[in-house]
Amino acid sequence: MTRRRWIADQVAGDRAALIGPHAYHLCRVLRARVGQVFDIATGTTVRRGRIIIAEEDRVEFDLLEEVKVQAVPPLTLLLSIFKFDRMEWAIEKCTELGVARIAPVVARRTERHLALAAERRVDRWRRIGQQAAEQSRRVSPPEILNPLTLSQAFAMTSGRRIVLNETEQDVMLGDLVHDEDTGELLLAVGPEGGWAPEELQAFGDAAWSSASLGTNILRTETAAIVAVALAQSALAAH
Repeated sequence: MTRRRWIADQVAGDRAALIGPHAYHLCRVLRARVGQVFDIATGTTVRRGRIIIAEEDRVEFDLLEEVKVQAVPPLTLLLSIFKFDRMEWAIEKCTELGVARIAPVVARRTERHLALAAERRVDRWRRIGQQAAEQSRRVSPPEILNPLTLSQAFAMTSGRRIVLNETEQDVMLGDLVHDEDTGELLLAVGPEGGWAPEELQAFGDAAWSSASLGTNILRTETAAIVAVALAQSALAAH
């Protein structure tokens, strides 16, 4: 049976702890007891962890041997801000697929009220990422940045950069992502209605490659999930 994995709230040497809601869930819902062993993600590694203290507000672990995990190249998703319920679903699923960083971007066609409210949603997005990371047995949750303008996103990016463009007819995403890529990969997904022409021009001026996901027009959350899944599959092929 697959051992349950938790992302530690605190790590110090060979000790780790879950606190707050994590500890409460483990003690009250799962009825964990001293001596039980779980996989504990410390942010950089995964180790076996034996419970030495089990209380509703704090569960402490003695960290044991390291658990082997597969490393994948870092993948950053520039995700245009769109309707929050669907955006949260995209964040959850892209986290499960292994995205390392999510940068919410205010695009030309992002609805104004969503752009204004986005800053207040970041903590919620991070909680969703944390929960999805634990469910999918990741080593750490994705880094979820505060909302950025497109120019700010250009300033922070490096590595192989690909913008998903529904008007692209010649180049597919799979043509640009290869298993020999070892550096950071950045994917940019536009809002409902797609990137504005001036934004696509800005991507080109910033040396981003343009790629398509096919002839069908996809919703933003669908495009994000498909793009991340295709990229991760290609990068892990070797």
